[in-house]
Amino acid sequence: MGRLFGTDGVRGLANGELTAELALDLSVAAAHVLGEAGVFEGQRRPLAVVGRDTRASGEFLEAAVVAGLASAGIDVVRLGILPTPAVAHLTASMGADLGVMLSASHNPMPDNGIKFFARGGHKLDDALEDLIEARLREPWQRPTGAGVGRVRDDQNGFEDYVSHVVNSVVQPLDGLRVVVDCANGAAFRTAPEALRRLGAEVTPIHAEPDGININEGCGSTHIETLQAAVVKYGADVGIAHDGDADRCLAVDERGELVDGDQILAILALAMRDEGMLRHNTVVVTVLSNLGFVLAMQREGITVKQTKVGDRYVLEAMKAGGYSLGGEQSGHMILLDHATTGDGVLAAVHLLSRMAATGRPLSELARVMSRLPQVLVNVRGVDKARADSDPTVLEAVAAASASLGETGRVILRPSGTEPVVRVMVEAPTFAQAQQVADELASVVEQALALR
Repeated sequence: MGRLFGTDGVRGLANGELTAELALDLSVAAAHVLGEAGVFEGQRRPLAVVGRDTRASGEFLEAAVVAGLASAGIDVVRLGILPTPAVAHLTASMGADLGVMLSASHNPMPDNGIKFFARGGHKLDDALEDLIEARLREPWQRPTGAGVGRVRDDQNGFEDYVSHVVNSVVQPLDGLRVVVDCANGAAFRTAPEALRRLGAEVTPIHAEPDGININEGCGSTHIETLQAAVVKYGADVGIAHDGDADRCLAVDERGELVDGDQILAILALAMRDEGMLRHNTVVVTVLSNLGFVLAMQREGITVKQTKVGDRYVLEAMKAGGYSLGGEQSGHMILLDHATTGDGVLAAVHLLSRMAATGRPLSELARVMSRLPQVLVNVRGVDKARADSDPTVLEAVAAASASLGETGRVILRPSGTEPVVRVMVEAPTFAQAQQVADELASVVEQALALR
């Protein structure tokens, strides 16, 4: 059996791989492991906060998580529907010992996931996750009577989080016309409200969740709907979030995509100019476009690269004392204001830069030029063998040699989905597409499920 935890919690088909029983057992195991690790502090009973996105399956999974935690003697506060970064923030601001978010982020609606936050709103490291997994369903002494946890609802988290985001910038957004795609997800209230309080003229789209329509043809994974809306409404900028709003992508006034690398480049220059870019360094993953790296070098900014996953970006940021990091996919970590990737927070800081400079997003985004990049997801294969199969490794080496210093190849198993990702950068899109398709074909044949 493979590792239960991926790069961002536990994910799977809700009521298929991710059942109510598993959710309950994970919560009990997390309570035991974190308690013994000394995460729970003080003389009072430990406190946990639980939030979720808009998926219908979040309703029964929330009930299972709450039941597991309370049965382990932990008091539980149900926060309701809020973005993942809001749950991380509230874990810290409410003095909770544990935070739990139920979301599969950008994944399709039938999936769901469980993310744990330790005291202070920090994601768990690999070692703690492995301990939780190892202690699933172990025999334990159950509290009874007054020893069981109590459960209550708290609707104040919305105001706490929105105020936190708004107060993180000093530049108002007066007059900026913004279309925000909420992906029918967790930010359907928070994102428009934060932007309005800062003075922007806001047109929300896909902000009517029904439990089924999250990420469906909208949000950061379907940017074309936002591009059309920005042009239709004559907006200055469009912002796209994913289902749990830990991502932010943008669209400029012409309807052109501004991806995570470009947003990071804009934020890096803004923070450098304000003296807030600690150690003059940005942390990104190996998937960041080579054009980003070259642009930062030109601006005298150091780039540190990690393996894929915002948790690894965060680990490197904390270890090096850096203040900005993120991923091309739209995860942005502004460590002076958040403990994890926060799409709503990143959006207000991006728009603040636009307002402060008076420059359109298309002009700001020209700080870097993207090399043509193609990403192919190969499904229906054994992703566990992607890093070791000799045929695949030989094909990757040959492709890398053919590109030389003018491009690069990255092949990796996804940490959140059952796919192998093939990424190729090259001088032209046609060349990148050809190399990626050829590698994907090799992967599909060599790693076919037996």
